Amino acid sequence: MRIHHVSLLVSDTTRALDFYRGLLGLEVVERPDLPFPGAWLAVGEQQIHLLELPSPDPVTGRPEHGGRDRHLALLVEDLEGLKSRLEAAGIPYTLSRSGRRALFCRDPDGNALEFIEYG
Repeated sequence: MRIHHVSLLVSDTTRALDFYRGLLGLEVVERPDLPFPGAWLAVGEQQIHLLELPSPDPVTGRPEHGGRDRHLALLVEDLEGLKSRLEAAGIPYTLSRSGRRALFCRDPDGNALEFIEYG
């Protein structure tokens, strides 16, 4: 039917929220009482669940371009505005190699994200 949420492993919920809420502007929503830190974020009708748990994935040795790694793709209205915010925060990104109005970056824990301009 549709995706309800995507879970991402993070090493520090506060640092992850600085990125997802502070930089990307996502809204924190209610989270059940779980035995580990984390946060739930709204993305339209879907959610991103940040789980502060040990990650079995290597941080180094991953492809520089997130399109060649597993990634979460999000629609955005203003790709230029996002590029400006990423640059101001010192977060590297690469443009889509397909020629689409899209870019790839990584969150503070190395999770790859794709942002596609909608419209």
